[in-house]
Amino acid sequence: MDSPSDLMEKATILVVDDTPGDILLISGLLERLYHVRVARHAETALKICGSDAPPDLVLLDLTMPDMDGYEICRRLKANPLSAQLPVILLSAANEIEDESRGLALGAVDYIAQPIRPALLLARVKTQLMLKAGADFLRDKNAFLECEIERRTREIAAIQAVTVQAMASLAETRDSDSGNHIRRTQHYVKLLAEKLREHPRFKGQLNDFYIEMLFKSAPLHDIGKVGIPDRILLKPGRLDEAEFAIMKTHTALGREAIEQAEKSLGLSVEFLQMAKEIALSHQEKWDGSGYPEGLAGEAIPVSARLMALADVYDALTSRRVYKKAISHDKAVQIIATGKGQHFDPDVTDAFLELEQEFHAVARKFPDSEDEIEDKAKQIRQILRNMDGRE
Repeated sequence: MDSPSDLMEKATILVVDDTPGDILLISGLLERLYHVRVARHAETALKICGSDAPPDLVLLDLTMPDMDGYEICRRLKANPLSAQLPVILLSAANEIEDESRGLALGAVDYIAQPIRPALLLARVKTQLMLKAGADFLRDKNAFLECEIERRTREIAAIQAVTVQAMASLAETRDSDSGNHIRRTQHYVKLLAEKLREHPRFKGQLNDFYIEMLFKSAPLHDIGKVGIPDRILLKPGRLDEAEFAIMKTHTALGREAIEQAEKSLGLSVEFLQMAKEIALSHQEKWDGSGYPEGLAGEAIPVSARLMALADVYDALTSRRVYKKAISHDKAVQIIATGKGQHFDPDVTDAFLELEQEFHAVARKFPDSEDEIEDKAKQIRQILRNMDGRE
């Protein structure tokens, strides 16, 4: 990044004048220190100033033949490409009204003719120093904005990688497929975007919330890493005692995320929603869910959205211990759960979006090979637990 002094050394001055004697005098004074260009006509001056290589400063004679200096100044300031250029007006009429009019149009200085060399050089230097400083600050601000944008993208990438790494850890021990994570992410995003203008959700479901929701969704079952294999991977129905242990995965999930925060020594904003989802996505609208038996509005919005998304995916996906049911049957089951298992408005949103849900399911299907691989892993783990080869 050039310093102000570097910018000063490279400065180009445009002299806008039609009088040969004045041009010769001014150019002779300036060209020892700066690059000098000359425009003898208004249109030439406007073209140069609006080009890709504009000057750093304009010395503008007020008495140009084809367009007076005031109009040239007005046009320069009206053009975004030249609006920042400092303009010093030159005039043989040493009238206060002329100076005031020029400054009102955006000129930075006014020099009376005949030219006094020392005064001209001092005024030009002063304005170039001011412009160089302003340009330096603008460049610095632009650099900082780019750096902030780069760091923001980097932080977002770190967040995404962190979530995916934690979710992948849970996935290695779960019978669900990897695409379960992708599908549920898109399901909750569909619901959130549908409900963002709904009176009950409008104040909460903004762009930032939806982005955090999408990032946090993969951690909804992170707590399953703490469930014993004999229960987590059991191919049949869980008994009452086993189900009681399975239900602890919600609290374990929140605790795992809290432990991650403690290890960092600070509360991480984008993990707040992940904790809500991990703990409360098994709660039901009527209060019959777990782990806290929350009901209605007491259940976080993020968890209410995930509850429906998770159930739809569980119903329509094949697992090593069950067959998938059809999309239409899953829609019927969820509709029946309106006001009991699910928030009524979330259910209505789903019913309007059910074809979009079906499209996501088709876009991220579970492969037969992946399901079979999961089945083999589970069979091997169960054989090892039983002490068999």
